[in-house]
Amino acid sequence: MSTEQQLTSTFTYKEMAVSFLQLVGSGKVREAYEKYIATDFKHHNPYFRGNAESLMLAMEEDATQNPYKELAVKQVIQENETVTVYSHVKQNPADLGFALVHIFRFQNGKVVELWDVGQAIPENSPNENGMF
Repeated sequence: MSTEQQLTSTFTYKEMAVSFLQLVGSGKVREAYEKYIATDFKHHNPYFRGNAESLMLAMEEDATQNPYKELAVKQVIQENETVTVYSHVKQNPADLGFALVHIFRFQNGKVVELWDVGQAIPENSPNENGMF
Protein backbone atom coordinates (compact mmCIF):
# COMPACT_ATOMS: atom_id res chain seq x y z
CA MET A 1 0.00 0.00 0.00
CA SER A 2 1.39 3.43 -0.94
CA THR A 3 1.96 6.22 1.57
CA GLU A 4 -0.85 8.19 -0.07
CA GLN A 5 -3.31 5.32 0.34
CA GLN A 6 -2.29 4.83 3.96
CA LEU A 7 -2.89 8.51 4.71
CA THR A 8 -6.28 8.73 3.04
CA SER A 9 -7.61 5.26 3.92
CA THR A 10 -9.99 4.68 1.03
CA PHE A 11 -9.57 7.67 -1.29
CA THR A 12 -6.53 8.84 -3.21
CA TYR A 13 -5.65 12.52 -3.15
CA LYS A 14 -6.94 12.79 -6.72
CA GLU A 15 -10.31 11.37 -5.68
CA MET A 16 -10.43 13.65 -2.63
CA ALA A 17 -9.73 16.77 -4.72
CA VAL A 18 -12.45 15.88 -7.22
CA SER A 19 -14.91 15.01 -4.46
CA PHE A 20 -14.23 18.35 -2.75
CA LEU A 21 -14.96 20.26 -5.98
CA GLN A 22 -18.08 18.21 -6.72
CA LEU A 23 -19.47 18.83 -3.25
CA VAL A 24 -18.75 22.56 -3.46
CA GLY A 25 -20.20 22.72 -6.97
CA SER A 26 -23.41 21.07 -5.81
CA GLY A 27 -23.80 23.53 -2.92
CA LYS A 28 -22.57 21.20 -0.15
CA VAL A 29 -19.80 23.57 0.84
CA ARG A 30 -19.72 22.87 4.59
CA GLU A 31 -19.73 19.13 4.01
CA ALA A 32 -16.77 19.53 1.64
CA TYR A 33 -14.88 21.58 4.22
CA GLU A 34 -15.62 19.15 7.06
CA LYS A 35 -14.41 16.17 5.02
CA TYR A 36 -11.36 17.57 3.30
CA ILE A 37 -10.03 20.87 4.68
CA ALA A 38 -7.30 20.92 7.35
CA THR A 39 -7.55 23.22 10.37
CA ASP A 40 -4.46 25.14 9.22
CA PHE A 41 -5.76 25.53 5.64
CA LYS A 42 -4.77 28.54 3.58
CA HIS A 43 -5.65 29.60 0.04
CA HIS A 44 -4.35 32.02 -2.56
CA ASN A 45 -7.54 33.43 -4.14
CA PRO A 46 -6.76 37.17 -4.36
CA TYR A 47 -10.39 38.23 -3.79
CA PHE A 48 -10.71 36.90 -0.23
CA ARG A 49 -8.70 36.71 2.97
CA GLY A 50 -6.39 33.69 2.99
CA ASN A 51 -8.17 31.60 5.62
CA ALA A 52 -10.66 28.73 5.33
CA GLU A 53 -13.67 30.63 6.63
CA SER A 54 -13.49 33.51 4.15
CA LEU A 55 -13.31 31.17 1.16
CA MET A 56 -15.99 28.86 2.55
CA LEU A 57 -18.41 31.78 3.03
CA ALA A 58 -17.70 33.02 -0.51
CA MET A 59 -18.34 29.52 -1.88
CA GLU A 60 -21.62 29.31 0.04
CA GLU A 61 -22.71 32.70 -1.30
CA ASP A 62 -21.83 31.61 -4.84
CA ALA A 63 -23.81 28.37 -4.39
CA THR A 64 -26.85 30.36 -3.24
CA GLN A 65 -26.59 32.77 -6.18
CA ASN A 66 -25.96 29.98 -8.71
CA PRO A 67 -28.05 26.94 -7.72
CA TYR A 68 -27.76 25.38 -11.20
CA LYS A 69 -23.96 25.43 -11.36
CA GLU A 70 -22.33 22.68 -13.39
CA LEU A 71 -18.82 21.35 -12.87
CA ALA A 72 -17.24 18.94 -15.34
CA VAL A 73 -13.77 17.67 -14.45
CA LYS A 74 -11.64 17.34 -17.57
CA GLN A 75 -8.25 16.30 -16.23
CA VAL A 76 -6.62 15.44 -12.90
CA ILE A 77 -2.86 15.30 -12.39
CA GLN A 78 -1.03 14.30 -9.22
CA GLU A 79 2.57 14.67 -8.19
CA ASN A 80 3.26 13.46 -4.66
CA GLU A 81 0.96 15.47 -2.36
CA THR A 82 -0.05 18.02 -5.00
CA VAL A 83 -3.13 17.53 -7.19
CA THR A 84 -4.18 19.73 -10.11
CA VAL A 85 -7.76 19.58 -11.38
CA TYR A 86 -8.75 21.15 -14.71
CA SER A 87 -12.51 21.73 -14.96
CA HIS A 88 -15.25 23.36 -16.99
CA VAL A 89 -17.51 25.34 -14.66
CA LYS A 90 -20.80 26.90 -15.73
CA GLN A 91 -22.89 29.06 -13.40
CA ASN A 92 -26.04 27.85 -15.22
CA PRO A 93 -26.77 25.59 -18.22
CA ALA A 94 -26.86 28.53 -20.70
CA ASP A 95 -23.51 29.95 -19.52
CA LEU A 96 -20.39 29.33 -21.64
CA GLY A 97 -18.51 29.11 -18.37
CA PHE A 98 -14.88 29.11 -17.32
CA ALA A 99 -11.89 26.88 -17.67
CA LEU A 100 -10.76 26.51 -14.08
CA VAL A 101 -7.59 25.07 -12.58
CA HIS A 102 -7.47 24.17 -8.88
CA ILE A 103 -4.17 23.16 -7.32
CA PHE A 104 -4.46 21.31 -4.01
CA ARG A 105 -1.63 20.59 -1.57
CA PHE A 106 -2.41 17.74 0.82
CA GLN A 107 -0.83 16.88 4.13
CA ASN A 108 -1.87 13.99 6.36
CA GLY A 109 -4.96 13.32 4.25
CA LYS A 110 -6.34 16.89 4.28
CA VAL A 111 -6.09 19.91 2.01
CA VAL A 112 -3.70 22.39 3.59
CA GLU A 113 -3.30 24.79 0.66
CA LEU A 114 -5.31 25.71 -2.45
CA TRP A 115 -4.72 27.83 -5.54
CA ASP A 116 -7.29 28.53 -8.26
CA VAL A 117 -6.96 30.18 -11.66
CA GLY A 118 -9.76 30.72 -14.17
CA GLN A 119 -10.30 31.89 -17.71
CA ALA A 120 -13.65 32.79 -19.25
CA ILE A 121 -14.56 30.79 -22.33
CA PRO A 122 -14.93 33.25 -25.21
CA GLU A 123 -18.04 33.18 -27.36
CA ASN A 124 -16.05 33.26 -30.60
CA SER A 125 -12.61 31.73 -30.49
CA PRO A 126 -10.41 31.19 -33.54
CA ASN A 127 -8.95 28.05 -31.92
CA GLU A 128 -10.55 25.00 -33.53
CA ASN A 129 -9.37 22.78 -30.64
CA GLY A 130 -11.46 24.49 -27.98
CA MET A 131 -10.40 24.90 -24.37
CA PHE A 132 -10.98 21.28 -23.43
